[in-house]
Amino acid sequence: MKGRIAGLAILVLVIAAAFVYQSLLGPGFQETAINGYLGGEKSGLFEDERFARAMAKKHGISVHYKKAGSIDMVSAPLEGMDYLFPSSYTALELYKQKYGPAYKRAEVVFNSPIVLYARKTVAQAFKQQGWAHTEGETDYIDLRKLIDAVLADTRWSAIGLDELYGNIFVISTDPLKSNSGNMFAGLVANMLGGGEVADGESLEKNGRELKRFFRKLGYLESSSADLFNSFLKTGIGAKPVIVGYESQILEFSARHPEDWKYVKDDIAVLYPEPTVWSAHPFIALSENGERVMDALLGEEIQALAWETHGFRTGIASGQAADKAFDIQGVPGQVKKVIQLPNPDAMRKIMDIIAH
Repeated sequence: MKGRIAGLAILVLVIAAAFVYQSLLGPGFQETAINGYLGGEKSGLFEDERFARAMAKKHGISVHYKKAGSIDMVSAPLEGMDYLFPSSYTALELYKQKYGPAYKRAEVVFNSPIVLYARKTVAQAFKQQGWAHTEGETDYIDLRKLIDAVLADTRWSAIGLDELYGNIFVISTDPLKSNSGNMFAGLVANMLGGGEVADGESLEKNGRELKRFFRKLGYLESSSADLFNSFLKTGIGAKPVIVGYESQILEFSARHPEDWKYVKDDIAVLYPEPTVWSAHPFIALSENGERVMDALLGEEIQALAWETHGFRTGIASGQAADKAFDIQGVPGQVKKVIQLPNPDAMRKIMDIIAH
């Protein structure tokens, strides 16, 4: 009898505790699985245990994703998806063209400038040619001079890099599938037009050179994360220079400090003059997608995105990156920036490269 009474008392306490817990969390609280498409460069954040805990504890959600290039995800099947999280407004505009206003909300959550990653010996050779220079601790690259060298079939040996085979090239992701490559294509088009934002007229004039530039790059990967990881692993011979997001090197230095020690003296970050900002808009397709957006815009996730994953957010405004990361040469503010071509011009750029 006493055992049954004790058992009943325990049951009552469990039920009461559950009621109190539910009351504290608020009405309607439940951990809801939310699905969407995600650009690979943000997968590190979404896989972070602190991200998962914050989403579950504070917002009652578990966020799941399928990795897809920013351009690819717009044409991917959307059934069962609550959000798209590409890396540029171009993807958002393509979505609007295809589906119209068939989404709940869209808002930029993170930003990161486009940069070039090079081996230090390559960056030094660029400086000796007058293509790159250093201001303070930051390295900058005159992108037009580099583009001209690629189009002129300049060999690596001509700039003192006899250990590298063939002609100079810069590897991006596929502009037709991935945002970093797409944005780089827009930047190249701007530079071919004399440093002015490319439009239909300038693309008519410079389209052949734009197409030839990307044809020289050969096979291109569809994921910015895969390209960056390959750059780190394959060495100078395979990928001397690549296009990426600034956030990638910041995230790598923060999340893999031991590995960073071994490669930090061999990698240079080159900021194009000018560069372009990659704005990462979150497209909420459902009310559950809006729940993820609200969480991403909260102070905790914004801080985590900057301090561990290198995305520039409101939290990062005015902060010097060398104070937050074990890395030199990353400026507190990126000032030399040009706008991307408008969506119509970007579609024309993609058409030129595709055909």
